[in-house]
Amino acid sequence: MTAELACIARRLGLAGVSVLAITGFAAGAQAQQTITVGHSISDDSHYSVGVDAFAEKLDELSDGAFTVDEKPAGALGGERDMIEGLQIGTLDAVITSTGPLGNFVPETYVLDLPFLFEDYAHARCVLDGEIGQDLLDKVGENDLVGLAWTENGFRHMTNNVREIHTPEDAAGLKVRTMENEMHMAAFEEMDVQPTPMAFPELFTALQQGTVDGQENPISVILTSNMWEVQDHLSLTGHVYSPAIMLASPVLWDGLSEEERGWFVEAAQAGAEATRDMVSRLETEGVEELKEKGMTVVEDIDTSVFQEAVEPSYSTYTDEHGSEMLERIRNSDC
Repeated sequence: MTAELACIARRLGLAGVSVLAITGFAAGAQAQQTITVGHSISDDSHYSVGVDAFAEKLDELSDGAFTVDEKPAGALGGERDMIEGLQIGTLDAVITSTGPLGNFVPETYVLDLPFLFEDYAHARCVLDGEIGQDLLDKVGENDLVGLAWTENGFRHMTNNVREIHTPEDAAGLKVRTMENEMHMAAFEEMDVQPTPMAFPELFTALQQGTVDGQENPISVILTSNMWEVQDHLSLTGHVYSPAIMLASPVLWDGLSEEERGWFVEAAQAGAEATRDMVSRLETEGVEELKEKGMTVVEDIDTSVFQEAVEPSYSTYTDEHGSEMLERIRNSDC
């Protein structure tokens, strides 16, 4: 036994054990790696369901070599903060909306254009196909690793002032939006006052009346208890909100090709579980929100909203052109 291993053996109380045994012990002690996964919403949300599925599949594929430590509810900061943390390697993985992603990967802004996708089948088909992969590749060019597209769902408006049936009904309201210039431009076209803020700050802002309302998918409205601080829900479906699972390039660079494959496959399993929950809550969640006291405006002519926000498309096309926009519109999905 070498002097170094003998020292290790003495510290561990294993004097007299063979070099082979000590080497095996040390290797075993280092074999398991914990992956910290952060997100901004609650631990009973669709994101958490996705993290659970990701963790289960990663554990299965790696034979227990990787475990997952979930940090929900903005415990590691807002989405932008967590994306920045990925770039410098202070956390391993994040599930985030695309809201702040365009600040890091401008090509992804196209996904935040209002009324871009016809329905869930259209959106999922685009993101799971060639277009989605091209955008993941763009993510990879910006000190981030895109593992898989996942989902929040179609976004709807809530507020504490009045029912919203038309764009005119929304005029003048102060509405929290994500830190995303596409979303802000769309609301400005309806004479709404967009107020960007990090999601962990939102509930308190609604309680205190700092903003009149907000907009999110049913899955987020329900699991974040928005019904406690918002009276009115309008099913505007104005934007399809993807989400994405990102990994840190620092983590990625330390993985073998086989291990990278495990992470991608596990992220896809997480996305599937997340979408399943979003689909269920899109119908069941509306009924539950009614039961909790929200008034729900369901019969909405979305064409008038679409017409109102159409000029906001120039915010994207003036800078990035219309190629990706037309690819999505003309896809076979």
